[in-house]
Amino acid sequence: MQAEIAAHHAAGVVTLVMMDGKVIHHAAVGLADQDKKTPMTTDSVFWIASMTKSVSVTAMMTLVDEGKLALDEPASKWLPELANAKLAGGQPPARPITLRDLMSHTSGLAFPPRKPTDGAHSLKSYTSELVKAPLAFEPGSAYEYGFGITVAGRIAEIVSGKSFEVLLQERILTPLAMNDTAFNPDDRLRARFAKTYKTNSDSSGLERANNPFVTADSGDRRMIEPSGGLFSTASDMAKFYQMILDGGVYQGKRIVSESAIAEMTHPHQAGEKSLSYGLGWQCNPKDKRAIAGFSTRSFGHGGAFATHGWIDPEQRLVTVFMVQNVLVNGSNTIRSAFHANVTGIPSDSP
Repeated sequence: MQAEIAAHHAAGVVTLVMMDGKVIHHAAVGLADQDKKTPMTTDSVFWIASMTKSVSVTAMMTLVDEGKLALDEPASKWLPELANAKLAGGQPPARPITLRDLMSHTSGLAFPPRKPTDGAHSLKSYTSELVKAPLAFEPGSAYEYGFGITVAGRIAEIVSGKSFEVLLQERILTPLAMNDTAFNPDDRLRARFAKTYKTNSDSSGLERANNPFVTADSGDRRMIEPSGGLFSTASDMAKFYQMILDGGVYQGKRIVSESAIAEMTHPHQAGEKSLSYGLGWQCNPKDKRAIAGFSTRSFGHGGAFATHGWIDPEQRLVTVFMVQNVLVNGSNTIRSAFHANVTGIPSDSP
């Protein structure tokens, strides 16, 4: 990692490895803030972006466990606006959108254009805007990575009668003692933020970059975003991943069912095409390997600013890679170097 930082592939990183439930490696290298020469620490706080999806869907699946939601019923049962969904030509879809469609990015909901109002909505109003757009394809017929999990999060609010922030806190964060994880970090967490970097104009180093999820102060709150709004630490995410690896149990307490984990972490299909995505989790099937050295049963998720977490049930292995890179040359190289050192298998291996 030090060599990769010297090559300007990151300002600093935090890496963590667990095997058989024990932390066997946890280190911080480089700087959290280049301008202030602030060292990266093992408890530095990162925006984890789409790694949030796995946490959010797991919380939603606890409602499935309780029979309050069902994966294959029309999602309009809980969100009536979805009954009005139309294809681009104006005709209704051949079948209703289901919760499974929303969680697996196969609903047909198109990726929305960026707007100045992003982050200012409530989850309720943002969802209403998302579902008004014409469907890009028939539900279940294709895959398009997007904001279906955001819509599913609004459904979870309706069913539970609680905000998604409270629901996630009660179902996942508090039971797992994930005390350094939040949608809107307080001043305690903000003091440990790792700054975001990009490659500078002449590719000679790194410079500060904007992170739209980092607000000016803790009182300036963004919309709760189930698809990508969480901030967290390597240790907190390791607790979550270990709970999943242990079949949904944390310190003797059942958090989510084994059947729910099985649903989330197996590759789904779009039409007749096999995907490398489950429900809120990326998978590692033989014909679509995401990471060398990890088994075909492994799964996890990455984030937009290069954070990454992965679980391998066969090797009883959890890895967490934390960094804040946006448009950094070699950003994938440093993560691949981490995985190669964990598994002993180069990233370009089949």
